[in-house]
Amino acid sequence: MGDKAKIDDMNLEYEIVHRNIKYPRLEFKTGNLLLVLPRGYEDQDVIEKHKDWIYEKNNIINSALKEAKDKNLESRDEKDFKDLVHFLVEDFSDELDLEINRVFFRKMKTKWASCSQKRNLTINKLSKYLPGELIKYIILHEMLHLTERKHNEKFWNLISQQFSDYKKKEKELFVYWFLIQNEDL
Repeated sequence: MGDKAKIDDMNLEYEIVHRNIKYPRLEFKTGNLLLVLPRGYEDQDVIEKHKDWIYEKNNIINSALKEAKDKNLESRDEKDFKDLVHFLVEDFSDELDLEINRVFFRKMKTKWASCSQKRNLTINKLSKYLPGELIKYIILHEMLHLTERKHNEKFWNLISQQFSDYKKKEKELFVYWFLIQNEDL
């Protein structure tokens, strides 16, 4: 981190990256504020314009970080994790009549998993540290994107048939994301 700003009662460090882009972008992907700015843009102007959004997001992330202190990471080995994922994929494939072409495991910077139009499921290797119920949720979530691409009402209705508490699961994943990002794994 480099630069600092004060927004109301909050002191905030942030990083600036200048790129050949048209519009500024603010990101909190790993819990730290990143300003991606067009060349010649002043960071203070962007911070002033978006200070309410920054303040709100920072509070949400700080709350997640506090909650993360009460969570424990699973100590699952690679083989057990892969076996669990393959079992869940087969189980959901049968139950939902959806076929997955291949399952890949790789470390991902911004998401727990993804599912391609070619029916390939990619699971973030860091998911192995999650409780089994959250791994199950992630796999169902991605597989349902084969029937409904967007996070619209239909998609969430499909999710809620298996996980009526899906909003809680989403919040838990958000908390675990920051817990895992702050660990040396």
